[in-house]
Amino acid sequence: MSITVERADLVRVRLPLQHAFRTSSHTKQHLDHILVRLTAGGGAVGWGECASPSDPYYGPESVDTCWPMLRDRFVPLLLGAEWTTPDEATATGARIRGNEFARAAVDMACWDLWTRVSGTSLAVALGATQPTIEAGVSLGIEPTLDDLLDEVARHLDDGYRRIKLKIAPGWDVAAVRAVRDRFGDITLQVDANGVYQRADTPLLRELDEFDLAMIEQPFQPADLMAHAQLQALLRTPICLDESIDAAATVDTVLHLDAARVINVKVSRLGGLGPAKQVHDVCRSAGVPVWCGGMHEFGVGRAANVALGALPGFTLPSDVSGSDKYYLEDVVDPPIRATAGRVPVPYDRPGLGHDVVEDVVAKYTVAREVICAS
Repeated sequence: MSITVERADLVRVRLPLQHAFRTSSHTKQHLDHILVRLTAGGGAVGWGECASPSDPYYGPESVDTCWPMLRDRFVPLLLGAEWTTPDEATATGARIRGNEFARAAVDMACWDLWTRVSGTSLAVALGATQPTIEAGVSLGIEPTLDDLLDEVARHLDDGYRRIKLKIAPGWDVAAVRAVRDRFGDITLQVDANGVYQRADTPLLRELDEFDLAMIEQPFQPADLMAHAQLQALLRTPICLDESIDAAATVDTVLHLDAARVINVKVSRLGGLGPAKQVHDVCRSAGVPVWCGGMHEFGVGRAANVALGALPGFTLPSDVSGSDKYYLEDVVDPPIRATAGRVPVPYDRPGLGHDVVEDVVAKYTVAREVICAS
């Protein structure tokens, strides 16, 4: 089965958030993501999502850098090329360095297109085995501890089985202690997004007393030695997110014992294929992984659901129901969590969810069409 993409639509979509989300670097009231719609000969369509942040705080990419990379680089290389697997399609952009969020959008769209043409669910094509995935939620920095406790209570009442707290200097030990004191032995972890310095090691060691599932990305992504030195001092596992940019990096991390849990993100790794590679490396090494998220709209969230059902994903994911974040999402059926679990759509081709183009149009702020010459 060969496929040739003849047209690509780039659509910048802005969805307002249900609740402002604050991390160690910024506060978000809405999110802009780029949806990529690929049309092949015969009219088959596949969708991908570039879930890059609007600002270059999580990593070097942003919506404004991804748009021209998609328009001028990745999409022109793909258009008109004949391919038989998603990996072959993504290889058209292999000589481009970095730009993983933009790359991931094309990769995801090619997987969706390929599985729709073949009548196969994305979950089956990736090798998923789990009927549902356990969902956790990520909670931002709130104005007060009382506000944080209210948010935790609300999500526990909704059935979510793991709470992740964003932390930053001045919002760390006290916030964790307040949640632990109020809610007891819930599954609790923290995420620093690399904001701490080596000099903060004594403070980070204080977190060891709270029986956390993990401490995620305490130091800057490149500082693997700092993570290894901290891990040697802690009972709590360190999890790495921003540091993990390829399967080869995982080998280095495990050799250094710089982390004992790995966060796998489709966007950060450049697509479903590379994300599956990281899953496979970690599973072979006996290292637990979980599927992280970038507040994806329904397209990227559906891809995360399919990936998160692979057998090595044994920890709760960040793939919560989209209604936690958005009043209205771009896919049907909507992605929902019931009693803290999200069903995996094995009985529908592609992503298992259809894009509602009227909703996309309602929230579109920019659109560009590129056709094969």
